[in-house]
Amino acid sequence: MRIALISDIHGNALALEAVLEDAEARGADRIVCLGDVATLGPEPLRVLHMLEELGCPCIQGNHDAFLLDRSLLASYTRAPIVVEAIDWCMAQLGPRERRFLESFVDGLSLALPGGRSLELFHGSPGSHTQDLLATTPAEELDAHLEGTHGDVLAGGHTHIQMLRQHRGRLLVNPGSVGAPFREHVAGSAPTILPHAEYAIVVAEDAGVEVQLRRVELCRNDLHGAIASWRGPNLLRSDLLRQYS
Repeated sequence: MRIALISDIHGNALALEAVLEDAEARGADRIVCLGDVATLGPEPLRVLHMLEELGCPCIQGNHDAFLLDRSLLASYTRAPIVVEAIDWCMAQLGPRERRFLESFVDGLSLALPGGRSLELFHGSPGSHTQDLLATTPAEELDAHLEGTHGDVLAGGHTHIQMLRQHRGRLLVNPGSVGAPFREHVAGSAPTILPHAEYAIVVAEDAGVEVQLRRVELCRNDLHGAIASWRGPNLLRSDLLRQYS
């Protein structure tokens, strides 16, 4: 079983296309999206339609929740540029897109060969805004992971790839498809890396392997998509620098 984990696409359809092609070339037989699919990037509708047609399970991220209930945004941020970007994205949505977003789930558990399991969420099992990092103290992780039983646990949200062993279990962050960060930003302006990121969980009766993938992107195509973007300038300038 080869499960591709994608997360934090943020409206970057060209990056999503590249990742899906890479996952297919590496024999992924299932794809799961860990959330934050449409906001902040240039092509939210295209990303939503691609995922809908793909038919993969999608977990609700904080930005997906904001699109369905804008009142949630105030407890997360009041930064004008973020609010403007989410409002712009909301204005693009029609009934089809809203119905699809409403189908997202809070979390998911998948059975793996050998009696193991894969437990999936966005930020943490209890919150889609919680950061789980390589530097998070073990005791703090224990609190965030309390009640979970998966042999492999995976979430996104931070935009930073990670594979960490915690008390015998594997904790995975596939990184960001659409806007991978160089380092944890904690609300400050990020530096975006010029590739797309995702992960593949390879499970057999004998054991489990996690592959962190980085996919090179066509800079000319991405530059064109970003340059023609008419939405709020949240990530646009940094993306343009990376893809020039």
